[in-house]
Amino acid sequence: MHRPALNDLDAVMAIARRGSFRAAAIDLGMSTTALSSTIAKLESDLGVRLFNRTTRSVSLTDAGRLFVDKIGVPLQDIHGAIEAVRSQQVVPSGTLRINSFAVAAQQILPLVLEFLRRYPQVHVDIVTEERLVDIVADGFDLGVRSSDLVPNDMIAVSLGEPLRRVLVAAPSYLAGKEAPRVPTDLGNHSCIRVRLPSGALYRWAFQRDAQAIQLDVNGQITLDEPELARRAALEGIGIGFFMEPTVQRDLDEGRLVRVLEDWTPPVPGLSLYYPSRRNPSAAHAAFVALARERARHVS
Repeated sequence: MHRPALNDLDAVMAIARRGSFRAAAIDLGMSTTALSSTIAKLESDLGVRLFNRTTRSVSLTDAGRLFVDKIGVPLQDIHGAIEAVRSQQVVPSGTLRINSFAVAAQQILPLVLEFLRRYPQVHVDIVTEERLVDIVADGFDLGVRSSDLVPNDMIAVSLGEPLRRVLVAAPSYLAGKEAPRVPTDLGNHSCIRVRLPSGALYRWAFQRDAQAIQLDVNGQITLDEPELARRAALEGIGIGFFMEPTVQRDLDEGRLVRVLEDWTPPVPGLSLYYPSRRNPSAAHAAFVALARERARHVS
């Protein structure tokens, strides 16, 4: 009888965690077809179905739920033992999994590339998503978020200076219109609305001196992805609200212009964070050390 491999069990946990073969396959660095084949073979060996699969959804069967409940903690212990052994490595190697939101991933890319040049035996897997995840439960080694969003039980490493949100519009949108002078003037403009991962609409927050305002803006389009919102702004659909690095080049080259600049103060900068570990892998320790080194140079 075939005994399930560790990778087979990781595959089951990834699908259960993500609720999607496609998302789990991306996390595992394999194709959806290969993942489906792995699960089909495992189910055949076990003689039970672990997942109910339709064209629209994936859910655990009763047997699958029992299986996940039984293997979850032991599997974490096994990976912990592997990490403990890897911590004895002299040369960093293996895979580091990092969870980040899209804009932050762009900001940390220079750090990641420098790390890879120093340690060519390490593979870095970056997963971007806007929602705040439990990096331990979801199988990540490190997370990157705004400093004010880092969970209290995590160790945080500041990655640099505060960021800034900017309000921008294409010159073609502003042509023939009076630019807003205060946030409430946005009621006379079309705004590119943003939907948060929770499903709620993002309320635009402004501050000048001691005065703070939050607004539910109106507009012709609602999007949930920063790059789509940027493209809409470039096409003159309306005024958009972005993290500054997302649109910096467009501002520098005149494709977008700032609006209400004195109402958008800096926000907390990015932090790299991770759980406390007695035996971090050599790769993990080296990445954190490099992040601290770069942060010192920035500050």
